[in-house]
Amino acid sequence: MTNYVSRETPPLVEKLFPRAAVPLSVYAELLATEGTLRGLIGPREVPRLWDRHLLNCAFVERLIPEESSVADVGTGAGLPGIVLAIVRPDLQVDLVEPLLRRTTFLEEAVDLLELENATVVRARAEDLPPASYDVVTSRAVAPLAKLARWCLPLCVEGGLMLAMKGASAEEELDASERELMKLGAELCHIHQLGGDELANPTTVVSIVAGRAAGGSRHGRHGR
Repeated sequence: MTNYVSRETPPLVEKLFPRAAVPLSVYAELLATEGTLRGLIGPREVPRLWDRHLLNCAFVERLIPEESSVADVGTGAGLPGIVLAIVRPDLQVDLVEPLLRRTTFLEEAVDLLELENATVVRARAEDLPPASYDVVTSRAVAPLAKLARWCLPLCVEGGLMLAMKGASAEEELDASERELMKLGAELCHIHQLGGDELANPTTVVSIVAGRAAGGSRHGRHGR
């Protein structure tokens, strides 16, 4: 398999995110080159960067209210955080990542893409102030129950935890129900996004945070 990412922006990107097509293409190239060299993206993932990673992440924006403050926990190479910042300039996105080599890459990416609405935060989720964000996202970080212990406390009351998951989403949600209730979760739902556009739809577990989760009605950036 060749390690090649298409230099042509897929038509679906031009159709759904016309204003974001150019920066998404620049980001795709960065992931395929520096991201691979630094071990942030596996070489085998390069040919499917658009379908499996960039578009997969972009569809999450459909669940995020306007002008939300967002923390992308364990963002790694910036997925989905950088993608969300690109396609939704109304959002304020904190890219939360504890590892220096990853935050170095993220800072370079944010500078290259001139993302004024994205900030790199070198920290662990559990070290961040509680009730700081309207929305907390994650992708392939940890099992749902463990993830919720990190993410739900960061949400304001009524805020959203959005966890990108795979085929195990329903099983994880069922197994985590008791833990989620303890953490103040009020409403849980599994979304299938992009079913009409993607070969493999984006699966997202959304959890509404109650008072016990964050304890505040307003995020740092407001709504």
